[in-house]
Amino acid sequence: MEIVGQAAGSRGGADERPLALITPGERRDADPTPGMAREEAIAADGLWAGLVRTEAHAASGWHHHGDYETAIFVVDGDVRLEFGDEGRKVIDARPGDFIHVPKGAIHRESNPSTDESHIVVVRAGSGPPTVNVDGPAGRSR
Repeated sequence: MEIVGQAAGSRGGADERPLALITPGERRDADPTPGMAREEAIAADGLWAGLVRTEAHAASGWHHHGDYETAIFVVDGDVRLEFGDEGRKVIDARPGDFIHVPKGAIHRESNPSTDESHIVVVRAGSGPPTVNVDGPAGRSR
């Protein structure tokens, strides 16, 4: 067995791409939304993955993820998602929970707990990965 450092080389055919290890120090700041810090780990054709941190008692701005289907895994802390007509629907998630956010679903995340929350986000689709908006449909402005 060959042990590699930052990335593994390919031993297969010309169509095989090398595997890659992305360490915390290699993640990049990504598409900002007020109230949360996104760190991009992987951006490949049709795929985005990263870590999102939300401070205690903070809420993000309203946004959607365009043509991306999004899967969220809660690592640490509590996560609340508001969505739906006037933002009246709520999902509360805790460590170990998964959340599915369909493409185009306007929502915002918040952290109702006293500790920073950490979520792993994986998106499949194309176009801009985050579109910030004024608020959910039906919300009076």
